[in-house]
Amino acid sequence: MDEFDLKLLQALQEDGRLTNNELGDRVGLSASQCSRRRSALEQAGIIEGYRAALSSEALGLGILAFVHVTLAAHSPDNARRFQELVARTEEVQEAYSLTGDADYLVKIAVPDLKALSRILSEVFLAHGSVAHVHSAIALDRLRKTARLPLMHLRAAPEKRKAKPRLKPQNRGSSRKSASKPAR
Repeated sequence: MDEFDLKLLQALQEDGRLTNNELGDRVGLSASQCSRRRSALEQAGIIEGYRAALSSEALGLGILAFVHVTLAAHSPDNARRFQELVARTEEVQEAYSLTGDADYLVKIAVPDLKALSRILSEVFLAHGSVAHVHSAIALDRLRKTARLPLMHLRAAPEKRKAKPRLKPQNRGSSRKSASKPAR
C-alpha cells in the first residue's frame, strides 16, 4: 500500500460515491489507475463495501443507549444464544464482547424511552442467556464518524513491521477487467 492508496482510501471515506474520474482528480492518478487500485483494495478486503449514512434523528430514533450485558452462565452455548439474539434484534446497532465486569456492550437506537424499556425487559432480560443489564443513555453525541485513522500507515516504511500487500485474489483477463464500468 502506497501513498496513492492511502489518498484513495481517505477520499472514499469522505465520499464513497466518487467516480474513478473524481478520485483521479483528488489523488493525482488516471481514472483507470484508480479503478485498478480500488478493485485491488476491495479484493484485499480493505474496502468492505459502500453504504448510505442515514440520520437516526431524521428517522425518529432519538434515543441512543449503551447497554452492558452480563450473561447468566459462561458457556459457549450461552454465548452463541446471546449472539443470535443480538443478530436478530434490529435496534442493536453494534455489539462487542468485553473484558471486565460486563460480558458485552450493546449499542441500541430506539425512538423513545418506552421502546428502550421494552427492548431491555422483553428482549434482553426475558432471554435465558442474560442475567443482568445496565443501560446508559447518550445525552449528546460529541463525535460520530465511520472513518478509520490512516496516519499509522503513513509511517516511514522502515518503521513498519509488515507492509500490507495488495494482491487481487481473483484477477481476470485484461479483456474482462476492461469491460467493467468505471465507478
